[in-house]
Amino acid sequence: MAVLVLGSVATAGASALNTTQQLGKQIFFDKNLSINRNQSCATCHAAEVGWTGPDSSLNSRSGVYSGSIPERFGNRKPPSAAYVAQSPVFHYDKKEKVFVGGNFWDGRATGKRLKSPVAEQAQGPFLNPLEHGFIDAACVVNRVCTAPYGGSLEQLWPGSCAINWPADIANSCGIDNYKASLPAVERAKVDLTFDRIALAIAAFESSAEVNPFSSRFDAWQAGKATLTKQELLGLALFNKKGKCAECHPSAGKKPLFTDFTYDNLGVPRNPGNPFYGQTAYNPEGAVWTDPGLGGFMATEKSYQAKARAHFGVHKVPTLRNVDKRPSADFAKVYGHNGYFKSLKEIVHFYNTRDTLPVCSPGDKGERISCWPLPETAMNMNTQEMGKLGLSDAEEDAIVAFMKTLTDGEAGKR
Repeated sequence: MAVLVLGSVATAGASALNTTQQLGKQIFFDKNLSINRNQSCATCHAAEVGWTGPDSSLNSRSGVYSGSIPERFGNRKPPSAAYVAQSPVFHYDKKEKVFVGGNFWDGRATGKRLKSPVAEQAQGPFLNPLEHGFIDAACVVNRVCTAPYGGSLEQLWPGSCAINWPADIANSCGIDNYKASLPAVERAKVDLTFDRIALAIAAFESSAEVNPFSSRFDAWQAGKATLTKQELLGLALFNKKGKCAECHPSAGKKPLFTDFTYDNLGVPRNPGNPFYGQTAYNPEGAVWTDPGLGGFMATEKSYQAKARAHFGVHKVPTLRNVDKRPSADFAKVYGHNGYFKSLKEIVHFYNTRDTLPVCSPGDKGERISCWPLPETAMNMNTQEMGKLGLSDAEEDAIVAFMKTLTDGEAGKR
């Protein structure tokens, strides 16, 4: 197993990248690491929008992104790649009686193998036919080793690229479903180097460039900025009446605004999700229900008995950079499936899910005076949301507070 000590997430002030982080950044932004050489990690996780989906037009329609093969789409909105490196290895918290940690919306990047959920998450999209499009890590390793920065990988981990490749691998990795024919000893080298690539990406995602803690909230905590009366009201509501801090804790120094747990919020289906039409990968079509953590658990023998009790729950995301956008008219989306099209909308949902009448998708008043049924009501959180009794002004105050969590705005009012 490749071992690299990532350390804790770096803080602002240590902005220079070390050698491993710089390599990880080069890999993160390399579009050649996809079957058609047209998609990098940054394609769906861009800095200017808080390391999530950067296509405003697509966000306004669905929020679910296509892969290197354009007609193939994923099944969920891209989660933020920032402030996830502190997610612990997936485990059961006996005191709280909940599962905690891991990465991806469904927790399948447990971190148990590499001791790093963020590193295991980094490997996933490369080998997803709906994302980067490869099915063989050998293609990722070969393209990293032959990239202009490949020498950096060799310097960090000598021998990483000393692999006897098939003569046709450069061209064959551009063919759908290609798997290199390698003897066991070469395959073992590929697997080891693929782990090293993931650890380098994880080092970058742990850096101050991705986790700068440079929001106005951070400056306010440090006594170097002020919050408006509305923002301070929003913080108070966030912590108490709105119950937001139950899952997005705001206390302590440099809070991450996530507890790394899982919840079913009762989010309605997103009719614009193109995964419903991906019949080759989704034979259930339009009736497909996202199983969330329960879907991953069903694939692991040690968790199968608990799969039903966790059907439909998804990872609690950080709220840092939740409103980060390049312009005021840029569309962002929220929820695991991208159903919500504004912060106001999702706060209103938390507040009124259980008090407003049910309506059909597209009905007049949807998202304002009525809500469609949840995608699944199994294991839905009814204790911390749904009937909060917030006024319209109080909803606005919570939104105003969450906007103070945008990085790069420490000196702004």
